[in-house]
Amino acid sequence: MVKVRDDQPIRDDGSVDLDLWLERLANHFVFEDESRFRSACSLVEHSLTKDNTAYDFWADGQNAYVTGLEMVQILVDLQQSEEALIAALLYRSVREDRITIDRVKTLFGSDISQLLRGVLQMAAIATRKNPRDEEGVLGGGGGSQVDNVRKMLVAMVDDVRVALIKLAERTCAIRAVKDAGRRRRYIVAREVFDIYAPLAHR
Repeated sequence: MVKVRDDQPIRDDGSVDLDLWLERLANHFVFEDESRFRSACSLVEHSLTKDNTAYDFWADGQNAYVTGLEMVQILVDLQQSEEALIAALLYRSVREDRITIDRVKTLFGSDISQLLRGVLQMAAIATRKNPRDEEGVLGGGGGSQVDNVRKMLVAMVDDVRVALIKLAERTCAIRAVKDAGRRRRYIVAREVFDIYAPLAHR
């Protein structure tokens, strides 16, 4: 596996050295159309210039682009398709409303846009708040609430790539919050423990 966190191909100005990243990835995955993947990278990188204060929570050295590349690497290890890799790369930027699903469909096709719609639907279901849980995570409502959410997620996923993209994103999230405040770490860890770890096991 190409290491992102231990040896990131990040330049001194904080930008990603995409050529170096792709060179390292070439030992594990060969794109049928590398220019398409590069176009997706360019779109995501450019989207970071769009102001969106609702998502200004990234730690130093992290953003939607770096996380997208990390998700791609996880999915390469899982031997996923090129479409799944591009969808993973784009996911955080779409979720942060920096790129629209319609634009993704126009530029990259309906398969990738449908994958993103599925991942966004999973995220919407999993982040529904239980009003009895003051921390805003699902654990406070007891096992039946969590079981219901798990069942909903399993029932709605008709393409395993959707679940794998979301699991890759949550893997990145739990790695990224290791130095965050206690409440942030608790929320992410509880969600992963209650929802995504059992989903991954299944």
